[in-house]
Amino acid sequence: MKKIKILIVEDSAFMRKLITDFLSEDNRIEVLGTARNGEDAITKIKKLNPDVVTMDVEMPIMNGIEALKRIMEECPTPVIMLSSTTAKGAENTLIAMQYGAFDFITKPSGAISLDLHKIKEELIQKVLQASEANLSRLQKNAFSPKTSLSETKDYSRIELKKFTTYKNSWIPTGKKVVCIGTSTGGPRALQHVLTNLPKELNAPIFIVQHMPPGFTKSLATRLDSLSQIKVKEAEDGEIVQNGTAYIAPGGFHLKVRKIGNSLAVQLDNSAQRNGHRPSVDVMFESISLLSDYSAISVVMTGMGSDGSQGLIELKKNLNVKSIAESQESSIVFGMPKAAIATNLVDEIEHVESIADCIVKYC
Repeated sequence: MKKIKILIVEDSAFMRKLITDFLSEDNRIEVLGTARNGEDAITKIKKLNPDVVTMDVEMPIMNGIEALKRIMEECPTPVIMLSSTTAKGAENTLIAMQYGAFDFITKPSGAISLDLHKIKEELIQKVLQASEANLSRLQKNAFSPKTSLSETKDYSRIELKKFTTYKNSWIPTGKKVVCIGTSTGGPRALQHVLTNLPKELNAPIFIVQHMPPGFTKSLATRLDSLSQIKVKEAEDGEIVQNGTAYIAPGGFHLKVRKIGNSLAVQLDNSAQRNGHRPSVDVMFESISLLSDYSAISVVMTGMGSDGSQGLIELKKNLNVKSIAESQESSIVFGMPKAAIATNLVDEIEHVESIADCIVKYC
């Protein structure tokens, strides 16, 4: 079995040792070496050619953000960023995602985390997943053309009319909601979609992006500054407005409920669903109960299958148009692939075409 080769980039010798020990315990992983700063990392990546890099954000001489820019330009490699949970750390992490980082992990207790064992399993899993990432999509300008459903390999469409228990009509008028689920690679994908939606969009948008507490507010603020629509972190009990995107806060499920003729956000910290809180399935299932609404559902890049069971509930109960991101534009094709496997997806779109598709149905 070929091992996944890793380079660890950390300015703390203690942290380098901890991360090396954790990863070396897994027989699928080989630690090739370590680097003390960004400059050292670039030299060693070119020399050692690792499959995956783990890299601290804050380092002397050349920090993780600057190093990441050069890595993606000169020696493209999947990079997992290790970040603090401070406001500045969250902001830097989101910048790193824009520059092509595969994903990030938060250190449990700051730059020197004696309790790093808390993220050991998460770190191992993300290294394994990063080794299979769509590297061309991590590079800034690697865009491929729109993919139609009929052109996508290995996924032949099964017409919805064959599923007699599901609604298969679409009402072009009436009240609508848009609901989006995404995970790894999601911040960049969301930027592509939300920045191309018009401010007069005649529907609210509900978003689950798998992120820990402390990061979703920074994500919402960043996306709001770039978009025509309003983007905000969802608040419990708020009445929703058309042309506004509500991002589920890290650590809370986002549900939507009716209050009179309006819709309101409901947040709760009930049990995780398949390891996630917020969960796309939970959000989709709550929207499936809005009987006098139609829904446009979107499942984008991410690991696992979150959203596929919720899509089934949506299709059972509402008039729904379902969109999945194409394999060509996904950083990780897990979530869109699982949605497509339900045979209930209406459109498979390159990330750059998803906004147009939403507008078409709204």
